[in-house]
Amino acid sequence: MSGAASRRSLLLAALAAPSLARAQTRNVRVVVAYGAGGTADATARILFARLNDVLGQNFVIENRPGAAGTLAAGVVARATADGTTLLHDATAHSVNPSLFARLPYDTRKDFAPVFHAMVTPSTLLANNGFAPKTIAELVALAKAEPGKLDCGSPGIGSLQHMSLELFNRLAGTRINHVPYREVAAGRTDMVAGRIPLMFSNVPGSMLFIGNGQARTLAHGGTEPTVGVLPGIPAIGATVRGFDSYEWNGVFAPTGTPRAEIERLNQGLNKVIAEPETRARMEAIGCLVRPNTPEQFATALDAEIERWGRIVREGNIRVE
Repeated sequence: MSGAASRRSLLLAALAAPSLARAQTRNVRVVVAYGAGGTADATARILFARLNDVLGQNFVIENRPGAAGTLAAGVVARATADGTTLLHDATAHSVNPSLFARLPYDTRKDFAPVFHAMVTPSTLLANNGFAPKTIAELVALAKAEPGKLDCGSPGIGSLQHMSLELFNRLAGTRINHVPYREVAAGRTDMVAGRIPLMFSNVPGSMLFIGNGQARTLAHGGTEPTVGVLPGIPAIGATVRGFDSYEWNGVFAPTGTPRAEIERLNQGLNKVIAEPETRARMEAIGCLVRPNTPEQFATALDAEIERWGRIVREGNIRVE
């Protein structure tokens, strides 16, 4: 680097430092794309409550549910890129670019990936009166009675909906999708026997552990869930190629200083390295691992391509 270029870099760093320092003294708004009490909300509250202490800054959770996460994403895309507004979103963030004809933002251009917060396998729940007890028995029944079985989800484009689309494609079945406005409403209908099946995730399945209101037929992961859902088999053991994980991640508006993104990423990596935080995450069925912004960006691109293909091939749209 030339002397002039070096002096210019030092000058830019000096100019940026005061604004970055000011950003670090202000509250940070963490916009969660889903309502209070859900998996994304629980994950965000565990991580950012601890990040308050690790970084010495106040992170304030703001729930903005609606429109499959696009409402919250739109708010953050328009926010000032100074590190004081973040987005905590989930799998739908990678489905929406293919699902919606128009979005109020560009998923790839308007957000800077900060941290891959967690993953958790999808699960397939069944009400207690449903005859099949295994995935093989379910596939056999679905093929014998095409179009007669219903499976609920929290809405079009949700991971649960995408999991059903993937299942139908790989298993050669035609199980109907029944979208609900709220997860709770779908679970109520499934437990009551009004629908036999519902895709969920490990935290959702854990709600039924011990109360006997529903059964977890299988999970969508590629690794055993021993310790969380002991004895529950993988869907992929019967339906080859099936794997489905929900993820949560943290984003900043594009243009946020790189130093701030690195600071947040390093802080969150410290948080998940703490045994107590890791235990709290695992207790609700969430798996965490260290990652960089670049690794999260690569994982996001793969998810956008994967679920986009399912959306296109299934001609699934939300106008």
